[in-house]
Amino acid sequence: MEKSVNQLPWNKSLIIIPTYNEIMNIERMIDTIFEKYPEVSLLIIEDGSPDGTADIVKKKMEKNSNLHIIERKGKLGLGTAYITGFKWALEREYDFVFEMDCDFSHDPDSVKDLLAAAQENDLVIGSRYIDGIRIINWPFRRLLLSYCASIYTRFMTGIPVQDTTGGFKCFTRKALSSLNLDGIISNGYIFQLELNYKVWAKGLSVKEVPIIFYERRDGQSKMGGGIIFEAFFNVINLRLRKIFGIL
Repeated sequence: MEKSVNQLPWNKSLIIIPTYNEIMNIERMIDTIFEKYPEVSLLIIEDGSPDGTADIVKKKMEKNSNLHIIERKGKLGLGTAYITGFKWALEREYDFVFEMDCDFSHDPDSVKDLLAAAQENDLVIGSRYIDGIRIINWPFRRLLLSYCASIYTRFMTGIPVQDTTGGFKCFTRKALSSLNLDGIISNGYIFQLELNYKVWAKGLSVKEVPIIFYERRDGQSKMGGGIIFEAFFNVINLRLRKIFGIL
């Protein structure tokens, strides 16, 4: 029987959100998360934003014991931010750990759907490409690039996942514990594929649930140059590592 929202284990769940210059989004995101899920924990990985993002988080922490922050010196990358958060979560008693963006491209209302699916699966991915293409306000060129990249990575790795690089997901503790977090080779957006691939390659269950992905409304995109180069070679690297048993 499917559990209702209130029956889900929110007190054992942690949402990790990396931030850099998110002052236009951070307060609204924090308020929205706790309004919908009062018992969940929220960890902000803050990379030295010069716009005062950290100050907003610290102010909100005064009234919410479930809100936490790790401050890092400088913009150190998405992958290392999540690895920092994963290690923090594994040192504590969390059974479900989310990745989520701060810019509302990931709808907070979908968190409950991922957590519900994680009751029976080791990794749940919020998918932009099942039940049709579910992306709002992307230019056609970017949509085509993302979709073709997903086809390429599926072909090269064999992973049965439609959205291989999506960044909205929920890991069980079992899935996170199975990963060698110090052995992750990617730091950009292909980081997401690497995590998915390694969980799947270990025989753990991976499920996609449909989400709607919204292009960010405020602030600047974190997508920078070098992503295609990293993706092309790291996908091959991952495939070779699996062949030779060194994942």
